[in-house]
Amino acid sequence: MTRKKLAIDFKIKSIDESGEFSGYASVFGVKDSYSDIVMPGAFSKSLAKWGEKRQLPALLWQHKTDEPIGIFTSMKEDDHGLYVEGRLLKDDDELAKRAYAHLKAGSIQAMSIGYSLNDYEYDKDKGAFQLKEIDLWEVSLVTFPANEEARIDTVKASLDGGDLPQPALVEQYLRDAGFSRKQAKTILAGGYKALRDADSEDVDQIKSAINSISI
Repeated sequence: MTRKKLAIDFKIKSIDESGEFSGYASVFGVKDSYSDIVMPGAFSKSLAKWGEKRQLPALLWQHKTDEPIGIFTSMKEDDHGLYVEGRLLKDDDELAKRAYAHLKAGSIQAMSIGYSLNDYEYDKDKGAFQLKEIDLWEVSLVTFPANEEARIDTVKASLDGGDLPQPALVEQYLRDAGFSRKQAKTILAGGYKALRDADSEDVDQIKSAINSISI
């Protein structure tokens, strides 16, 4: 099962001198800049599985599995999103001490989840991917959001598995790469030749967009 990353705005509620913090790691029903919406209940099955093991997902630094920085003490879904409580081990770990300082100062303002996506669908009316079931592996404090990387990983996973990505996903990825909405739809409908024949835009612009794609 391919693991992916999804950047999330960390709505921190509090952080105290001991390194204990709380807040929302994910908010339901909000469309992000890459057209993903985490749906209510998306984490419920995963949290139940973790509960059976009497464990919680790892708290990491920048998605590095060899750099844990603390522990989560509580995770639960409510009407607003995924509420978490945790503790940075800042007195025993220099990296956790750094993470605490950045979190306190506001220089780190994002978290990113490492997960497997078990169920989703594309909502044409909202122009967004509804993430309905997320298998949560870890949560990281990150400097830069990983949305674009997650989008690329999703396309790569489909190709590696011998499948074609869903058209809506490919369209969004082409638009991320610099194609207009019209160009992306034309490519999906008839391939690059159709784009060349139907659009009179400068060839250099199209080449630039193609060269920026790194699947």
